[in-house]
Amino acid sequence: MKSTDYKREQEKRVVAQMIRIFCKKKHHQADLCPDCQEVLSYAMDRSEHCPFMESKAFCSNCKVHCYRPEMREKIRDVMRFSGPRMLFYHPVLAVSHMLSTLKERMKKT
Repeated sequence: MKSTDYKREQEKRVVAQMIRIFCKKKHHQADLCPDCQEVLSYAMDRSEHCPFMESKAFCSNCKVHCYRPEMREKIRDVMRFSGPRMLFYHPVLAVSHMLSTLKERMKKT
């Protein structure tokens, strides 16, 4: 079983890459725009203080949603847009994320 710290860092890495892809393609920024930087900082803070990290793979698998409604909508937009593109930009990270998510879903059934 992976350590909680490893899982936390993995989640942060995936979210950061997805936000970078989103901002680069949608906002045409080389670096993160202020809005995307705010989403990234918020996501990092939520992950850092997550009390359920031991028992979940990623936020999408969590029963408790700790994001404020407006941030939750923003991160959903990022995930919808960047998720499919992750295979092209970060294939190993994307496949690892998909396998973890699948494994988590299979545990629940």
